[in-house]
Amino acid sequence: MLLFASCESQPVKSKATGAAVYGTKSPHPDGTGKVYLGREIAHVMSASGAAWLERDTRQEEENVALALSKLELQPNSVVADIGAGTGYYTFRLALKVPQGTVYAVEVQDKFVSSLKTRKKELGFTNVTVVKGSAQAPNLPEASVDLAIMVDVYHELEFPREMLQALQRALKPTGKLLLLEYRAEDPSVPIKELHKMSVAQANKELQANGFSLYRRENFLPIQHFLLYEKAKK
Repeated sequence: MLLFASCESQPVKSKATGAAVYGTKSPHPDGTGKVYLGREIAHVMSASGAAWLERDTRQEEENVALALSKLELQPNSVVADIGAGTGYYTFRLALKVPQGTVYAVEVQDKFVSSLKTRKKELGFTNVTVVKGSAQAPNLPEASVDLAIMVDVYHELEFPREMLQALQRALKPTGKLLLLEYRAEDPSVPIKELHKMSVAQANKELQANGFSLYRRENFLPIQHFLLYEKAKK
């Protein structure tokens, strides 16, 4: 599938460098037709999918509590939840960093509004809701200890630009965590373009100045991939 996409793709030039960064192909039903390093970018889940993000079975299916318990956070850590959605992870993260900050970054206005409402209702003073863009999280430079994307990366419209913006937002020792449904496992009941392989994730992250710091296989259906800034 990836070879087929590469063969029929047409380059899209970066305005900044003139380089052919993205390609295009005939869209898959679940894809945008935009190709990055051999992978077709998936459609973004809209705010209409909020109920699925908050489904009662999510803990059982994904073991969110285990994923959170494995994060190397201090009480004063600064965390960025990129593509925060309903805040399912955001507010659980906020409990782990009571003296720190959680940036809930979203591009969709409905989610931004919902996050602000939930923050107020739940009384979290250490959560900051940020309206991001398709190309940047709009976070202060060198401010973040850990950025996470939970089943989000494969939907980024501009993965190259977003990764480079996250490079700038992370502290020198900051890390980036991807939780992505396992493409290598056909039994994972998720649509093809909404899953990622470790090889593809590494390919894209390494192309943008990250190296794999830690890989774990303890989650039922997701990869746990923690990246650091590549050594220069």
